[in-house]
Amino acid sequence: MWIKELKLNNFRNYENKKINFEENINIFYGENAQGKTNIIEAIFLGSMGKSFRTNNEKELIKFNKNNFFIEINFKKSDRDGNIKIELINKKNIYLNNIKLKKLSELLGNINIVIFTPDDINILKDGPQKRRRFLDIMISQLRPNYMHILNLYLKTLEQRNNYLRQIKLENKNPELLDIWDEKLSEYADKIFEYRNEFIEKIKNKIINIHKDITENKEEIKIEYISECKNRKEFLKLLKERRKLDIIKGYTTKGIHRDDFVIYINEKQVNIYGSQGQHRTAILSLKLSELQVIYDEIGEYPILLLDDFMSELDEKRRKSFLENIKNIQVIITCTEKLEIDKTKYSLFNVKNGEISEETKG
Repeated sequence: MWIKELKLNNFRNYENKKINFEENINIFYGENAQGKTNIIEAIFLGSMGKSFRTNNEKELIKFNKNNFFIEINFKKSDRDGNIKIELINKKNIYLNNIKLKKLSELLGNINIVIFTPDDINILKDGPQKRRRFLDIMISQLRPNYMHILNLYLKTLEQRNNYLRQIKLENKNPELLDIWDEKLSEYADKIFEYRNEFIEKIKNKIINIHKDITENKEEIKIEYISECKNRKEFLKLLKERRKLDIIKGYTTKGIHRDDFVIYINEKQVNIYGSQGQHRTAILSLKLSELQVIYDEIGEYPILLLDDFMSELDEKRRKSFLENIKNIQVIITCTEKLEIDKTKYSLFNVKNGEISEETKG
């Protein structure tokens, strides 16, 4: 799988730009705030239908313009494809010139694994980032997952609204049974998806981490959820009902799931060094890469947004050894030279992109 061409029109700081990619490694370098990350963002948008940087899609429109348009031509092992996304009053998505009715119809056409500087903090920060990691991976491989997750989140919002009404307007608390049933139904399915993919990661991450650390460290991942059983979750919701009414929100549910990574039996987010955090994230992302390969029979596109600067030379070398035969799109501030590997080099300056000699 690889992206052949990206067209940008009034997207971020690009007025009208066409980029042709090589099948291997593509490096975009330049100073900060020149438009490098915008390229990664456009590809992510074409894959997932949304930005990883903002929820306000009007921010994607170039200053003083009133719409944007992106187009991606890509190639998979069995077909060529074309994705177009435009924002003119509302967002429209087209796959092979057919307008899509649902976002789930887009998911899985361009598979990606993304690294950003924020990913270093996935294990340090709260569980929201770790759930997002799972959501991005699973939704590409099981498009129905995102549909069920959205149904759960909408039901959760409705339940929270009603909890506040009980507290402020003395509404009947027994009516919460309606939302509890729906929440437990959706949570049960979401748990199955997440547990399935955590198990797949478990099977990959041990050997990958041993390779990266030269057998010096042993890694383990554990999924934490209070929604493993629908009946038990329903019981939990009822037990917490009085507390939920007092607080005005649902205190337990699949929206609070998490996973923990251990290195040599110690929890990384508590006891891990900065180097161990970096290595654990590398192992996690490379496991994601392998899981996607096992699922679809070809490697996803790897997006590295200013991530190589987060790695020392040893980790960078180990990382590159694990990404052969994969299209990689890298952004960095300094010109990056890679030994014994074919790559293309692009300089980005004020929204202009110039291709340099190929490595």
